[in-house]
Amino acid sequence: MFKNGDIEPGEPGRPLSKAERTRTRIRDTAVRSFRENGFDATTMRRVADEAGVSLGNAYYYFPTKNHLVQELYVEVQEAHRSAVEPRLRASTDLVERLGIVYREGLAQLAPFHEFAPGFLNAMISPTSPLNPLSPESGPAREITVGLFREAVTGARNRLPAEFEARMPDVLWLGHLQLSLYWSYDQSEGQQRTQRLLDQGLRLLKVALPAIRMPFLRAPVRSVLDLVAEVGL
Repeated sequence: MFKNGDIEPGEPGRPLSKAERTRTRIRDTAVRSFRENGFDATTMRRVADEAGVSLGNAYYYFPTKNHLVQELYVEVQEAHRSAVEPRLRASTDLVERLGIVYREGLAQLAPFHEFAPGFLNAMISPTSPLNPLSPESGPAREITVGLFREAVTGARNRLPAEFEARMPDVLWLGHLQLSLYWSYDQSEGQQRTQRLLDQGLRLLKVALPAIRMPFLRAPVRSVLDLVAEVGL
């Protein structure tokens, strides 16, 4: 994450303009507040005050608090990617690679467990831009789907091509369901969620070889298409 006076990512050597520095300061202040105070306690006025800008200026760069939450979504998933990619390079087993993506995803969410209800309330409406299936959530969603795609295509024991194309979206939906369960999990360290994931990965390890059997490929393909349809 770049700071005031730094260089714009993707444009080496070009200093940030005053407007870009202001936008970055507002964004960084909001993301820090979401991490420290949660969704409900982070207001546009609070962000403006802490960033040292007027409320009108904050709204100029970010029309709603939801726009700032999207910045947080992307930052969390970028951290997820940074944590996952080195570990994927050290593993070639498909189920182990999927486990890396799932476990690191939960690890990145861990600091927000206390504040999960506020974020859930904000994203639960089908029309909310914070809904994980919304177009506005696309950048963060694509990072996670891309990690599952990398986990699948980089494995030694690769799936048939027709399933490789379908699996990343299905695995991402599984990540959503796991994250929802984690949000309600009040066990110490969310151990119940970890056990659920462990059991799911064990079942997957047993089930995956079956999809290579010719007589099962058509029905499995239909199931994957049906599940993936939910995420469209």
